[in-house]
Amino acid sequence: MKFLAITLIVHRPDPVTGVRKSTHERFREVLDNAVLAEELGFDGFGVGERHERPFISSSPTVVLSHVAALTRRIRLFTAVTTLSLLDPVRAYEDYATLDHLSEGRLDLIIGKGNGAAQRDLFHVTPEDQWDRNAESYEVFRQIWRQDKVTADTRFRPPLKDAEVWPRPYQRPVRVWHGSATSKESVDLAARYGDPLFSANVTNPMEPYAELIRHYRERWEHYGHDPARIAVGAGTAGLLVTRTSQEALDIYRPIFEANLAFYEKAGLPVVFETLEDFVDRSSALIGSPEQIIDKVHRYHEQFGHTVLHLHADASGLTDTQHRDSLELFQSAVAPVLRRDIPDPPFAWAPVREESEDA
Repeated sequence: MKFLAITLIVHRPDPVTGVRKSTHERFREVLDNAVLAEELGFDGFGVGERHERPFISSSPTVVLSHVAALTRRIRLFTAVTTLSLLDPVRAYEDYATLDHLSEGRLDLIIGKGNGAAQRDLFHVTPEDQWDRNAESYEVFRQIWRQDKVTADTRFRPPLKDAEVWPRPYQRPVRVWHGSATSKESVDLAARYGDPLFSANVTNPMEPYAELIRHYRERWEHYGHDPARIAVGAGTAGLLVTRTSQEALDIYRPIFEANLAFYEKAGLPVVFETLEDFVDRSSALIGSPEQIIDKVHRYHEQFGHTVLHLHADASGLTDTQHRDSLELFQSAVAPVLRRDIPDPPFAWAPVREESEDA
């Protein structure tokens, strides 16, 4: 199993202290966490893309380029690239450049993105967002594979024997499809034989498991080899301590502050108590043994071989956050790496077209 540390670069007051870092401090924190993730042995570091409050992750290529300069081994992920909002030609130019600068360490997780504010900002409607996402991906995919591209597009000017530079480093870049609530992204991933990344954050296990089962069914429908399926899954929080009681004691004020924030903002509350959150959500909160058991329980339903964890402290002190990550890497990750296989491809730059491309 492979492990990613991911940040959406949320920029709001700390849920416990109420202190809101400056924008500059928040970006420095992201860079420090990326370096820490490589130091501790994580396999990837991901940066989200959002274009509305309370996020400042509107330019993931810029952030990841800086991370690439500070690191040497760790793979770089987007979480997610909102292709429904982007011109696929411009997106290709940015990501192909980043891929060269990082010497082929880039993986993309794409998705339509969420939020009315960013849809309004880019003049995207709920009715056309899925069509935009599919069209943008199809054009993006062609550019990465072909020296000249012709595409009769609806949402950007058509392309006729278009050449887009620079030509790629990875041939092609690996693209995961982010999946949260809809079968559209699942079907798009299965159609092209691409890996799937389940958000697995907001709700209990079953809705995500149902979408992953649908992905596997569609994968076979499109004629791909079942042995080549790769699934990743997210988590709703992380705190690993020596005992479960210590984890509950530390995390309780964080949970209660987040609960109050959701209620004040009018957001739906799925888990009303910390105990329910620890039990039924994907959050990994507890002793190493508890964390291992929970990941196994999810793996039985998902069959996932990649797991993302939160890169941000999110209410923990810096010491608590680092101790949690260190304990995860020393006491949890080795067991899960032994028990759960890696994805069915090399964790390295992609240099040849796959047979399903």
